[in-house]
Amino acid sequence: MPPSTLSVAIVTLNEEANLARTLAAVQFADEIIVVDSNSTDRTAEIAQSFHAKVFAEPWKGFAAQKNSAIDKCSSAWVLSIDADEELTPELQTELRTLLQSDSTTPGAIEAYRIPRRNLFLHRPIRHGGYYPDLKLRLFRRSDPTAPSPIRFSERAVHETIQYTGPIGRLHSDLIHNAYPTLETYIEHMNRYSTLGAQVLVASGRSSRNPLAFCSNVFLIPVLTFLWNYVFRLGFLDGREGLLLHLYHSAYVSWKYAKAWNPSRPH
Repeated sequence: MPPSTLSVAIVTLNEEANLARTLAAVQFADEIIVVDSNSTDRTAEIAQSFHAKVFAEPWKGFAAQKNSAIDKCSSAWVLSIDADEELTPELQTELRTLLQSDSTTPGAIEAYRIPRRNLFLHRPIRHGGYYPDLKLRLFRRSDPTAPSPIRFSERAVHETIQYTGPIGRLHSDLIHNAYPTLETYIEHMNRYSTLGAQVLVASGRSSRNPLAFCSNVFLIPVLTFLWNYVFRLGFLDGREGLLLHLYHSAYVSWKYAKAWNPSRPH
């Protein structure tokens, strides 16, 4: 029986620093789809050099952009990854084995979570709730010619794939080359806290009560730090762990402060 086919779906915006590493690790796939948001660097050129199918589309939001990439896939299975993620050799082998032994019998697992190894300042973070960081990224398309029923939820930030069937788990890691410098992390958290604040405002959680405000911007961040750094053993990740959890707690404070700020009358 021939192996099932695999499409890899990636969205990009000025990812020339990461994309070659990501695409080199998925060359075994039958198809690579890159939806690029009009990058001004060499992103599109790099994608084409790895024989990816490149589509230029304006930015529509994380979920909508990723769903657009999924809809362009034509294989039986889809692997959705970010431009700064990389398949380990072990994960590549595990995926090949799964595709080779794929079964379409009733009750067969049609979606898989993958453990993600997050790097912070080039160090793998293995404690504090950051590992195994399971992500649902691999799923079967029962009809590759039709839009996929498995899609990312429409959220401003932290989009996830919505799927209600049985879910399996792969054992090998997906590497997340997320934050090589403090500057990139702080910029990322500033941007994500703005998006998170929009979610809070839309859900009516931007309280103007002074007590709730103090709790949100001070007490909750402190408790978040203590929970992740102390009780979930984040201190075992050394100086990188200290900085990560300290600045993540600052992100939590920024998110609630930004949610409160738009609620004031102008």
